[in-house]
Amino acid sequence: MRAYETLLAAPQDEHVLLVTLNRPELLNALNTQMGLDLVDLFESIAQRPGALRCVVLTGAGAKGFCAGGDLKQRDGMSSEAWTTQHLIFERMARALLDCPLPVIGAINGAAFGGGCEIAGCCDFLYAADHARFALPEARLGIMPGAGGTQTLPRAIGERLAKEYILTGKPFTAMQAQQWGLVNEVMPLDALLARALETARLIAGSAPLSTRQIKHSVSRGLGMALKDALVVEIEAYNHLVPTKDRVEGVKAFNEKRKPSFKGE
Repeated sequence: MRAYETLLAAPQDEHVLLVTLNRPELLNALNTQMGLDLVDLFESIAQRPGALRCVVLTGAGAKGFCAGGDLKQRDGMSSEAWTTQHLIFERMARALLDCPLPVIGAINGAAFGGGCEIAGCCDFLYAADHARFALPEARLGIMPGAGGTQTLPRAIGERLAKEYILTGKPFTAMQAQQWGLVNEVMPLDALLARALETARLIAGSAPLSTRQIKHSVSRGLGMALKDALVVEIEAYNHLVPTKDRVEGVKAFNEKRKPSFKGE
C-alpha cells in the first residue's frame, strides 16, 4: 500500500484496510490533493483488491470527519480552476461509489459539505455521538456536487433531504440514525473498534458473495423491481460455479469455519 500526502492507509490484517482522512489541523478539509489521493486509492482497490475484503473510512482527530471543501484553497480561485478541481471531486465520488468492496464510514466528528457527501458514498455508517452532518453549499452560492443531492434523499427520504439541503441546517448523529443515514451511534472511544469489528465480520464471509451483494443492491435501487430482480439473479448465478460456494456448503456440513479464497 503506497503512502499518501493526505491519507493514512493502514491494513488492519490481511483482509481489512483502515483509511484515515489526515488533515486534522483543518478538520480534514477536502483539498485537491485529498481528492486525488482518494481517487488513486479507491481506483487502485477496484483494479487490484488482492486479499482485501472490506474498507473502513474515518477521519483523523476527535472533532472532524471532514469539514468539507477547503475554502482557503478555493478563495480567489477562477471559475476554470474551480471546475477543474471539481472534476477531481466528481471522480472521487464515483471511485467511492464504484468500489467493489464494502466501505464502512466511521464518522468521528463533523461531516459537512464534501465530508457529508463522502459519508454518503459509503455503504453504511457508524457515528460518534457528537458528530454532526450538513450540506451548507447553498449558503456559499453553490450546491452539493459530489453526490449529496442524490445519496441523502435515498438515505433519509426526499422531503427531509430537501429541507436540510435547501436550508443548509446541520443535523445530529442521533437524527441521522433516526432518519436512516447512520446505522449506529456510540461514544467516540468505541467507534473505530465497532467499525473494525463489523469489517472483520464482513471479511469472514465469501468475498465474491459480498461484492455481488453490494453490486446487486446498488444497481437494483435505481431500477424498477422486475428489472432489479434480473440484476439480482445474474449476480446470484455468478456465484454458483465458484469454489467458495462449494467450500461454504462443505464447511457447513462438516461443522467448521469455511476457508474462502475468492475463487
